[in-house]
Amino acid sequence: MSELSQEVKNELLAEIAQLETQLTGNMFDDMDIKGKIHNIKMKVDGTRPPESVIECVGCGS
Repeated sequence: MSELSQEVKNELLAEIAQLETQLTGNMFDDMDIKGKIHNIKMKVDGTRPPESVIECVGCGS
């Protein structure tokens, strides 16, 4: 996976902060938002499933 520029990282972190303001504390209502936050954090951290050449698509998230 290629490195993200600092500008892109900042945009993604701002998106996470914006999504976090939408959390209600209700697990079921928050599931989609938490999933989006998780996926963005994986992009920021450069995370992908172990032993996978496929970036995140292969993990089923």
